[in-house]
Amino acid sequence: MNKFYRGTKRLFGGLFKLLFRIKVINREKEVFDKPFIVCANHTSLMDVVALVIAFKGQIRFMAKKEIFKVPVLSWFAKSMGAFPVDRKNGDVAAIKKTIEMLKNGDKVGIFPQGTRCPYVNPRETEVKDGVGMISSRAGVGIVPVYIKTKKGKLKLFHKTRVIIGDYIPPEQLDFDATGKEKYKLMAHHVFDKICDLGEQTEIKW
Repeated sequence: MNKFYRGTKRLFGGLFKLLFRIKVINREKEVFDKPFIVCANHTSLMDVVALVIAFKGQIRFMAKKEIFKVPVLSWFAKSMGAFPVDRKNGDVAAIKKTIEMLKNGDKVGIFPQGTRCPYVNPRETEVKDGVGMISSRAGVGIVPVYIKTKKGKLKLFHKTRVIIGDYIPPEQLDFDATGKEKYKLMAHHVFDKICDLGEQTEIKW
């Protein structure tokens, strides 16, 4: 964990936790002895903040390349360990960088839906195959996470529950398929686990 990330989290983590009324469920399930991908449902830009607060270790994220064109935002994003991705086109370089970081021991956050999907049942949204490909090529497991809110989007002053699921090791994602079909099976299996967390965890609002 770099010093800027640690310091920023210490300075502002408590404030954001209070403002977005974030409570972490199953924090003890965080894995510390190996790299992994954090996969979560996606309803708001602030989902990244929720995951940073939920995990003790540093989570690195892809960020749209436009952010890195603004000097102050670019400096902050880089200092927090974020890296650019071209979401409109197939960004092979960003994918390769993600795989390299995981192989080097980093933990990376990925939203399988690929975009924000507020106010809808996540099971009814499209799931991208990228997380399957990255997990397979990096040889790392996945920690599923469900970001649960009462009205379907993380909002200021509204209660948020970040539910951490059991680590899924690579061998449990080794489906009897190849190429895109395998990546698709992996991504959908993980997203089913994410949705299960949201549906099976009873929350008293």
